[in-house]
Amino acid sequence: MSFMRIAITGSSGLIGTALVRSLRSEGHPPADAGAPTTTQAVGSGGGHDVVRLVRRSPQGPDEVAWDPLRQYVDTAGLAGCEAVVHLAGASIGDRYPTKAYKKRLWDSRVLGTAAIAEAVASLDAPPQVLVSASAVGFYGDTGDRPVDESGPPGDGFMAELCQAWEEAAAPAQEAGIRTVFIRTGLVVSGEGGALGRRMLPLFKLGLGGRLGDGHQYWSFIALHDEVAAIRHILGTPELAGPVNCTSPEPVTNREVTAALGRAVHRPTPFPVPAPVLRLALREVSEEILGNKRVLPRRLLESGFSFAYPTIDGALRAALR
Repeated sequence: MSFMRIAITGSSGLIGTALVRSLRSEGHPPADAGAPTTTQAVGSGGGHDVVRLVRRSPQGPDEVAWDPLRQYVDTAGLAGCEAVVHLAGASIGDRYPTKAYKKRLWDSRVLGTAAIAEAVASLDAPPQVLVSASAVGFYGDTGDRPVDESGPPGDGFMAELCQAWEEAAAPAQEAGIRTVFIRTGLVVSGEGGALGRRMLPLFKLGLGGRLGDGHQYWSFIALHDEVAAIRHILGTPELAGPVNCTSPEPVTNREVTAALGRAVHRPTPFPVPAPVLRLALREVSEEILGNKRVLPRRLLESGFSFAYPTIDGALRAALR
């Protein structure tokens, strides 16, 4: 990937922080993501010019103001950007899913994406590519049937949100900008995300266990591979539309539980019954209890190689 000026939203989040670090450090993967012991560049080249979109007053020449809810972007700060990576959005699962919080989830994604898409489409010299976050929730509950990017949208709140989220990028697509929707699964990292923030601390205390019957498939990706995949997408002009950012080896919750226990050398004796999860999390519980057996067909066909395709490898990398 040749030198680029790249604007990033959500740069203070789990993926955004690691991506900024990687782009600015000549392609080195994030330390948390467990860099392989052999030399494996995340993309080629490096030392990219990264512009961070922030929701406060900019504090330096590398920051640009934006307000996703007001749908405002300081477009002057995007001048000269060859690429935009849009990762911003309120975190799913951070709070009890009230009607107000579900609206926040919706607005932060749909309004934010619309703002970015309209901003890049309005530029006299628009970027070559917009990489916009999405999620495997697009597919709904897939059962034990594997699905790839050709799969239809599913049902439920998260599936509807993901559809609206992607549709909000229409202005960029209509302007002829290559637009890629990265449908990401559970990001495995020791620094944050659902696993690093909630599951790992419990498992380290010996309080972990399967969720529901544990037979539901979870599609995961190591943070290292997520960053590498985004860099690969930026440098692969033939990739447009949906791209699943998930490991090629999805696993069941029971297998994740066992792998976590092995990784932290603790027993996993405390299952959480499905009725308790449904009562506590309502619609969001289906993201935990439902099946997401999602495969990264387009990444693999485009020549991308996963450093950590297995859950054991991803967890070992996260815990380094």
